[in-house]
Amino acid sequence: MVVRFPKIKDNEIHLLPPQPNFAPLSGVDSPTTLQSRLQLAAVCALFVGYAVLSHFGYSDPNAKGLGAVLSVAPIMLIAVIFVWRWTHAIAALLFAALLCAILYEYWPVVERHYAWSDLVQQCGLYALVTAGFARSLFGGRIPLCTELASKLHASLAPSEITYLRRATIAWSIFYAALTAAILILYFVAPLRSWSLFVNFAVIGLIIAAGIIDLAIRYRVLPRRPGDGILAVIRRSLTG
Repeated sequence: MVVRFPKIKDNEIHLLPPQPNFAPLSGVDSPTTLQSRLQLAAVCALFVGYAVLSHFGYSDPNAKGLGAVLSVAPIMLIAVIFVWRWTHAIAALLFAALLCAILYEYWPVVERHYAWSDLVQQCGLYALVTAGFARSLFGGRIPLCTELASKLHASLAPSEITYLRRATIAWSIFYAALTAAILILYFVAPLRSWSLFVNFAVIGLIIAAGIIDLAIRYRVLPRRPGDGILAVIRRSLTG
């Protein structure tokens, strides 16, 4: 069977009719937006799950093993990742095996004193955040709040620059006070109460401070689309 196609003359050009441009339906999230929201939800779920399990380790005397695992696992994971990036995957695997062997040998000691590891991690984390905010205020550096805002907006008004510097000072004081509170409560309060504070109250205080910051910005600064602490967090997580 032979299929014959019609001949087209030299001066005869057939064009397809123009295709209409369909605008995206309003109310429907784009794939990028949906992916960003899913990433943010996954990170939040991870933090909440870790906090619940960590507090359970302090609440139940029979769950000390779980608490110890949750305490040392982040440190081991970070250490292995750094070794992997600095050297090679095989070296990282050998390093991980060495850490596992040390933990197996000294696990009873780790299980009895893992609260000290949590204290170092909590104080160290918020002390580093405090140092990050405070360090950006000196030496001609850009205040951290100003740097974060500049990632969302191409230019900043003078009033915004002034406020963002003051906000950086306020966040430095806030995280310094938070670090001191974590350290003091560890020695004056029961471990279960200390766990409630570091795993749940601290997050609530940070959220409350962010809401206050956002409310002040809306009151004293001109509003911009996509502004606010949640936008900064989402941009940091998703790039």
